[in-house]
Amino acid sequence: MDGKFMKRIVIFASGSGSNAEQIALHFKNHKEVSIAWIATNNPQAGVIGRAERLGIPCTIFNRSEFTSESGVLASLQAEKIDLIVLAGFLWLIPAFLVEAYRGRIINIHPSLLPDFGGKGFYGDKVHQAVIDDHRIMSGITIHQVNEHFDKGAIIFQAACHVAPDDTSAALAQKIHQLEHQYFPVVIEKYLSSLAIH
Repeated sequence: MDGKFMKRIVIFASGSGSNAEQIALHFKNHKEVSIAWIATNNPQAGVIGRAERLGIPCTIFNRSEFTSESGVLASLQAEKIDLIVLAGFLWLIPAFLVEAYRGRIINIHPSLLPDFGGKGFYGDKVHQAVIDDHRIMSGITIHQVNEHFDKGAIIFQAACHVAPDDTSAALAQKIHQLEHQYFPVVIEKYLSSLAIH
């Protein structure tokens, strides 16, 4: 397919980047989708090394670049990005960026929203809260991003069992498996549903 018709994704990540890597591998030889770049707000993030190994450009931005319309947003528009994927990205997306990419920013959250979502609920904090609440199920939620943490329309959910003796680390492993299994294919399906010209 002619390159100008490629759908272009940018991945935002703040941590190790295991989801970013799975997404990049999924689309590595895709004829219609490319990972344009990976972006992080954390100069020490493990995702930077993963991007390098994958041969994907990686940019590091600070808060002022993120919250200025002439910063990250301008770069996204210049690069003609079609979809922004949040894969372990911890900052709230500014309202002007949400508006510019309404319906074209998606996130993955490590619980079955609306439970255990919102400000401060990320990573092991989510898993420990699930265990402390004696839940028998947890899972992942892939959702659109709006101006509020974890409040956007739900696109997809998958569940797993929480065993009585699960630690937050053990539950995290189950959640990671779901993330890696489903996130890339849900992104692909979601992209195909978008009217991008």
